[in-house]
Amino acid sequence: MITVPPPPYVPAHALLQGRSVLITAAAGGGIGFAAASRCAEEGARALLISDIHPRRLDEAVAALKAQHAGCEIYGRLANVAVEDDVQALVDEAEERLGGVDVLINNAGLGGSKRVVDMTDEEWHKVLDVTLTGTFRMTRAMLRKMQPRRRGAIVNNASVLGWRAQQEQAHYAAAKAGVMALTRCSGLEAAEYGIRINAVSPSIVFHEHLRKSAPETLLNELASREAFGRGAEAWEIANVMVFLASDYASYLVGETISASSQRA
Repeated sequence: MITVPPPPYVPAHALLQGRSVLITAAAGGGIGFAAASRCAEEGARALLISDIHPRRLDEAVAALKAQHAGCEIYGRLANVAVEDDVQALVDEAEERLGGVDVLINNAGLGGSKRVVDMTDEEWHKVLDVTLTGTFRMTRAMLRKMQPRRRGAIVNNASVLGWRAQQEQAHYAAAKAGVMALTRCSGLEAAEYGIRINAVSPSIVFHEHLRKSAPETLLNELASREAFGRGAEAWEIANVMVFLASDYASYLVGETISASSQRA
């Protein structure tokens, strides 16, 4: 299989000019941070990112401020598995950003364990962050967006919501749930002029992924992709920005598969 290298980084087109954005789990070098950087590049006026790791969050906020002087950038510690954290995060984002125009639900938790060996605690932990956390954030944000009758919510799903893979039953079930939540909540939110959609990546190489699975497995999965490589985090962030922008004005409850047709 020939590997086609990533394209040059795509220049900004002001897709989110003047918007405010809230992103969960955006510290570190994964999709969340790439999405935060991309939103700032695309003209967002203000940005608030959350994470559960204090040092990583501080570093991410500092890096974003250094790179994007024209965007107001804030950070807050929050665990989407804790309802009080979710409410406090949304309330602070509403106040600091003057109302949230875009929510990107990026928080998720994975792991590798065969069903026969999986404990209830391991099952519930993954679902509580990945699926129920997305639900909590969506519910809290809709309560703010619906009176304004505008806004966009973008969820981070996964091709494992469609595709079977050993030792991924908990994560796959959670991501399939995110897709279903996207469809159903999308219909409800559309009545208020709010769009809820999702992106479904296959494999994206970043530091968190490398900690969660053996390198040999990751390389094997990447080799199956159409380009013979995993996606760059910014390539997935581009899809998130598209879904948050007016270019996706007629998309409701959709899940875009960014997977080289390997879903």
